[in-house]
Amino acid sequence: MSARPVYDTIEGLLDDLAGGRSWWLEPVDKHVDSLSGSPFEFAVVGSERFLIKHIAHHLDWIMRDLDDGSDGREPRALIIWRAGILDALPAEIDHLTVGMAYDTTSGLLRQVLRYEPAAMVPPGDSVIPLEQHRRFLDHMAAMHAVFWGFRDTYGLTTARRRYGFADPSFAAAEAAAGHTDPVPQMFPGGWERVATTHPEAAAVALALIADPAPLALAMAEGPSTLVHGDWKFGNLGTLPDGRSVLIDWAWPGEAPCCVDLAWYLAVNCDRLPESKEDSSAAYRRCLERRGISTAPWWDRQLELALLGGFLQLGWSKEADELAWWAERSLQTARTL
Repeated sequence: MSARPVYDTIEGLLDDLAGGRSWWLEPVDKHVDSLSGSPFEFAVVGSERFLIKHIAHHLDWIMRDLDDGSDGREPRALIIWRAGILDALPAEIDHLTVGMAYDTTSGLLRQVLRYEPAAMVPPGDSVIPLEQHRRFLDHMAAMHAVFWGFRDTYGLTTARRRYGFADPSFAAAEAAAGHTDPVPQMFPGGWERVATTHPEAAAVALALIADPAPLALAMAEGPSTLVHGDWKFGNLGTLPDGRSVLIDWAWPGEAPCCVDLAWYLAVNCDRLPESKEDSSAAYRRCLERRGISTAPWWDRQLELALLGGFLQLGWSKEADELAWWAERSLQTARTL
């Protein structure tokens, strides 16, 4: 992997991108599927339009939650760009990123992406087509196969940060700091609601959120790869040539491949065209087609990753969906 350049200023980046053409900035007046708090704007270069995402620890609650970009450290999205990791993605995936500009004084990262609104999964609650769903799973497997055996020597997202994500205490810390983002404030009430119907599962989840070490140790017994961490439909799309769009690399790290699968099943549950069981089986077949032997580790790693998905998103589940995650996760947690 070869290093990618990082610009000192967004003006320098856009000047080079424009190649002598005029460019200007415009406010974003259309839907951008982002809950992190990071602001966006457009750069218009000739007849092309690019989306600029402003990324900084003080702007983005997910960065604060994941301890990303604090104390003068570079954001992880910048780290994987600079290291050339995005360039090493399989041909099936397009990350859309064309450049990054980083102000070391303020810690503000500006990520410039090709603007492909027609390719993105539309917002809403409609079920996506089975063919597109299966393609996402296939391309997820392609990425994991390319990075099979990946080891994090870059300082990416750890299991401690990934599975401590929905800690109710984070909501109190955010409020004390004057932050008003709505999602973190849902954590305490969400877990209280889980505890009313599944008290043992809630107690186990909160204990592992406070200390994910037992889960991380069990996961470390299986193979690892590079995971994106946020395969939600708001980050996904399909280009006319069939490639998958995968943007918003805020959670990358070394982890079992099923970590991406579990998050995909948990965060997109209302829009999946088939069951979680059938989706998992389809993903496994895709890995096998790429030469990854899954028999020795699959069952255990899938159950551990699903437990991890419950730690991350159990607070948001209700009714039958909550029951599925709580009961399955509790069985796995008892084996740690």
